[in-house]
Amino acid sequence: MTTQLRKGFWTLPLDRLTPAEWEALCDGCGKCCLNKLEDEETGQVAFTRIACRLLDGETCRCAQYDIRLQFVPECIVLTKASIAEVAYFMPTTCAYRLRHEGKPLPDWHPLVTGDPESVHRGHSVLGWTLPEFEIDEEDWEDYVIEDQ
Repeated sequence: MTTQLRKGFWTLPLDRLTPAEWEALCDGCGKCCLNKLEDEETGQVAFTRIACRLLDGETCRCAQYDIRLQFVPECIVLTKASIAEVAYFMPTTCAYRLRHEGKPLPDWHPLVTGDPESVHRGHSVLGWTLPEFEIDEEDWEDYVIEDQ
């Protein structure tokens, strides 16, 4: 059975999306799978080039999405109930964060372009991450990047 997605569903408030529409909102950039450093005093979040061990660098998708919490228990699970608490931890270009903030999707988003590859034209982590098992955690500060 194929799940039908409503035309322009990505313009609706998040709480009106079906489960299939919620999942389809993801642009596949992989930025949420970057390891981050959070300043405990200020709450400021810094992204690094260091990717979660489950990120597939060729697809920018989680290699074990359905069972990822078994391997990475600290992985953030975005839901309609949790988005308000965790949006600050997502990239500024994240569709979930943008829609939570009442902003439109960027013009390069695959739902806007109709092209699933449009995200990989300068808006994904394709080709520039480092695997977390190769970098000591105490050295992560050396790999901080600007949020894109």
